[in-house]
Amino acid sequence: MLKNKKDITGPSRTGGKINKKPMRPDTDSGLVRLNKFIANSGVCSRREADTFISTGLVKVNGKVVTELGVKVNPAKDEIRFNGERLKGEKKVYILMNKPKDCVTTLSDPHADKTVMDLISREKCPERVYPVGRLDKATTGVLLFTNDGAMADSLIHPSRQVKKIYHVFLDKNLKKPDFDSILKGVTLEDGPIAADSLSYVDDDKSQVGLEIHSGRNRIVRRIFESLGYRVKKLDRVYFAGLTKKNLRRGEWRFLTDAEINLLKMGAVK
Repeated sequence: MLKNKKDITGPSRTGGKINKKPMRPDTDSGLVRLNKFIANSGVCSRREADTFISTGLVKVNGKVVTELGVKVNPAKDEIRFNGERLKGEKKVYILMNKPKDCVTTLSDPHADKTVMDLISREKCPERVYPVGRLDKATTGVLLFTNDGAMADSLIHPSRQVKKIYHVFLDKNLKKPDFDSILKGVTLEDGPIAADSLSYVDDDKSQVGLEIHSGRNRIVRRIFESLGYRVKKLDRVYFAGLTKKNLRRGEWRFLTDAEINLLKMGAVK
């Protein structure tokens, strides 16, 4: 059954209107927001679910719902996304050591391979999706889950999740540029500074960079702004997770301890 502050109306695929249904009192038990239920079913994040709802791709008990904020009862209501019935799936958390030349997306007809192609449906029948993105050429730690609430939390700017990258440059990083990265450089979308920076094994063309920002291609753009080309970029740490004992292209399920740390928000 549906619950919202307003009666629910919206266009059906045939152009009709949804019958108005009575509001459900706030004291009803077992109700969850529709976008949360969709996210927890492994389809997408909550933000993406709102988009799908507003564009008319979601039906509850045979009626198209386009209004945000609707609540449903998963035990009683039939919720369908794009015609497919959704069920609350078991929460799954996967860590991958992403290989190069692999696109971080659910599907891409123009890509030879996506990260989803690496996850065995036999071992993981649940639908998971990547948390955040690594560009095609970037390798390293990538998290997957069907827990929409956790995914939203980890990528939200306020969470300030810690990330560490191993950066390979086309030339030695000069000391003035090293200092500038720590003080902050100005990019087209605003200033940015690394949280920490260090040379790797006395090789000044390799650095380890710690940053909390999730802005698009931020590490590459920092160095490009100072005249360097990033030859190779490897994320070695994300939210307390590392790629230890995972060869390139391999993945594993998170341990209970790792999941609990992520849920408690104890890891930055």
